[in-house]
Amino acid sequence: MLSSGGVDSTTAMAIAKSEGYEIYSLSFRYGQRHAFELEAAQKVGEHLGVAKHLVIDMDLRKIGGSALTDDIEVPKGRGEHEMKEDIPVTYVPARNTIFLS
Repeated sequence: MLSSGGVDSTTAMAIAKSEGYEIYSLSFRYGQRHAFELEAAQKVGEHLGVAKHLVIDMDLRKIGGSALTDDIEVPKGRGEHEMKEDIPVTYVPARNTIFLS
C-alpha cells in the first residue's frame, strides 16, 4: 500500500488492517527537501504493525517546478482565497501518477 504518512494513506491502511489484511507499505524518497512524509509513514507503519515498510529512491527533481523539490520558497500563511485559486507551488507534477505506475 502506498504510504505518505498522511490522512488518506493512513486511513486506507487502518481499514485494511481492521479487515484482517497483512499490510506492506511503500514510500518514496523522490528528492523532496524534507523528511516529514517519510518519518510520518514510518511511524504509521510501526503503529499499525505493517509486515514491511519499503522506501524507494527516485529523483523527481528533474521534473522541477515544485517548492518540494526545487529551490523555490515554500509559502506560509496563504489565505483561503489563494489556496482556492492557484495551483500551489508545493505541487509536484505527476508525482502520484509516477508512484502508482
